[in-house]
Amino acid sequence: MTVTIYDVAREAGVSMATVSRVVNNNPNVKPATRKKVYEAIERLGYRPNAVARGLASKKTTTVGVVIPDISNAIFAEVARGIEDIANMYHYNIILCNADKKKDKEIRVINTLLEKQVDGLLFMGGAVTEDHVGAFKSANVPIVLCATSDDHNVIPSVDINHEAAAYDAVMKLIDQGHRKIAMISGTLQDPSNGYARFQGYKSALESAGIAYDESLVRIGNYRYESGVEAMKYFIELPERPTAVFSATDEMAIGAIHCIQDSGLQVPGDISIISVDNSRMASMVRPQLTAVAQPMYDIGAVSMRLLTKLMKKENVEQSKVVLPHEIVVRQSVGGI
Repeated sequence: MTVTIYDVAREAGVSMATVSRVVNNNPNVKPATRKKVYEAIERLGYRPNAVARGLASKKTTTVGVVIPDISNAIFAEVARGIEDIANMYHYNIILCNADKKKDKEIRVINTLLEKQVDGLLFMGGAVTEDHVGAFKSANVPIVLCATSDDHNVIPSVDINHEAAAYDAVMKLIDQGHRKIAMISGTLQDPSNGYARFQGYKSALESAGIAYDESLVRIGNYRYESGVEAMKYFIELPERPTAVFSATDEMAIGAIHCIQDSGLQVPGDISIISVDNSRMASMVRPQLTAVAQPMYDIGAVSMRLLTKLMKKENVEQSKVVLPHEIVVRQSVGGI
């Protein structure tokens, strides 16, 4: 039979209210009494009913997290930051993979809200009117994680993606490169795509280099699209001397394509990217990349959400974390 709070109270020789205070970490319990209750819980194998507690308190101590691609190491690092802070503040996580598909994102958001989560962290691509509509229907706090909305209305934690791309391309320009190509993400993606593309164009403009649309290929963030884009660049009548990739995975595809073509990195073509995932130091030559503090983005997002859920004072609802270039071996001068 299911062990109840009444059974624990009788076993420990205390009231049910005392057991409830112990289970809910209420500090107003004597240490000796708390020890006695915990011993009774262990002997009986009691498990508090989270559903019943949630109905009573109108809180589930659960946070929903919408993640674009659970197989991507970048998002795994964000999720780890979220999880660590959630544990610190005694929240549980429901992690849902949305495959970077708008319809699935909306469906997952609504499913999590139906499960009465206390708050929601959204990692995804473009925050459309449909997303905003789903968020507005919620009566719980929402924080955008590693993305932001066009009007900066919804609390968010991210880096400045345009500035990160600008710095990456300027690194190539500082090394003497003038014919610089880009492997971009979809331009419908506000951060990994459009913002990084704008940063690329701004850097060229700053250096007085004319923008050439033939030097831009749109990828899908995956290794294979990096390979395909690089094949195209190599076959140009005048190939680029350097390539800026919007993500590490596409950059690594580009590196391998260059090597398979009998060329060298960075001897013939330099490569730089944004992300600085673990893969950046595994490839040879190691990849020079703009580092996003992915763990910190997750951790700060979760901390911001805890403040909103507890109705604490929030001085800054839009947090922009710093980025930096990690120099390795994939960029050389000409």
